[in-house]
Amino acid sequence: MAEYETGLEDRLIDLHNRVHRGTYRAKPSRRVYIPKADGRQRPLGVAALEDKIVQQAVVTILNQIYEVDFKGFSYGFRPGRSPHQALDALSVGIQRKKVNWVLDADIRGFYDNLSHEWTMKFIEHRVADPRMLRLIRKWLKAGVSEDGQWSETNQGTPQGAVASPLIANAYLHYVFDLWAEAWCKKVAKGDMIILRYADDLVVGFQHRTDADRFLGEFKERLAKFDLELHPDKTRLIEFGRYAARDRKQRGEAKPETFTFLGFTHFCGQRHKKGTFTVWRITAKKRMVAKLKAIKVELQRRMHDRVPEVGAWLRKVVSGYYQYHAVPGNIDQLRTFRKRVNRLWHNVLVRRSQTAKKKWEQITPVLERWIPPPQVLHPYLEARFYATHPS
Repeated sequence: MAEYETGLEDRLIDLHNRVHRGTYRAKPSRRVYIPKADGRQRPLGVAALEDKIVQQAVVTILNQIYEVDFKGFSYGFRPGRSPHQALDALSVGIQRKKVNWVLDADIRGFYDNLSHEWTMKFIEHRVADPRMLRLIRKWLKAGVSEDGQWSETNQGTPQGAVASPLIANAYLHYVFDLWAEAWCKKVAKGDMIILRYADDLVVGFQHRTDADRFLGEFKERLAKFDLELHPDKTRLIEFGRYAARDRKQRGEAKPETFTFLGFTHFCGQRHKKGTFTVWRITAKKRMVAKLKAIKVELQRRMHDRVPEVGAWLRKVVSGYYQYHAVPGNIDQLRTFRKRVNRLWHNVLVRRSQTAKKKWEQITPVLERWIPPPQVLHPYLEARFYATHPS
């Protein structure tokens, strides 16, 4: 990027001209891997700088087209929409509608198995400019470079590319959104709620028969587009206002929980009013993954100055709070802070081989740099009703 900045205006003019002449060539994405919460590696595709610039320009244009079409229950990677808005909509939907069953679905390897042929058919349905279509086709076919070796890509779109989220949303708009909305209106016998964030789906049902039928037909729908549900990450559970009561009458355990966008959702009650609510706490895998990343970085910074490490750690912890500090999650945040304190304490103790510092000596350092947690988000109804006053 620093090299490209030299003579930036001339470079952008040249890039613009190449795009319009049709001589622009997309470069292969560089394959990198990042660890997932379950210990596996997630493949990402890092696009070349000029490809990022052109993709962002195309996405800016296409957003103006597709934002008119995309459904209200689609939240992932859309302008003006956030994960917390999706979480609010989900919880309010479960609380206000007659939801008794929840389908928590995940499409197996969606970004890796997305069909290029279907992608272009879907985009051509809304975009007629051949130059725009040619650019998208170039990015899909650019291939991947890993360890200096180029490999062809006949399906999928690289996670990490600027254009991939919009391509994925357009794909699932036709594969899932339009179909699910029609199913809800024409087939469902009871209430339904639908929410999608990228390839993570949550659908709520009033009746078990609707849930079973929807799941079976959804699998058939995905198979037409060479996709399938992940068997280990797709679950149909009893969840809702009467789930705890009905399960208790049958002599069964408490309602199961499900995880969505980093939070584990469970049935509960407001402490004072006793009314049904959906509580959310940080998913265990999410917290463990973050603590492991902090531990590795603290070990790397072991011999850095304490104020430098403290300033970095405060930013990390504050950023974690910014996402996870929702009502009802304060105990999990306190646990997170306690474990971060212990990780830093262990590193500070190891810095000196002659004197082992005790907790009493290190506590003032921890108190100074690691902020205590506090709730930063309003109750979900308050924000949802403010965003959707109608």
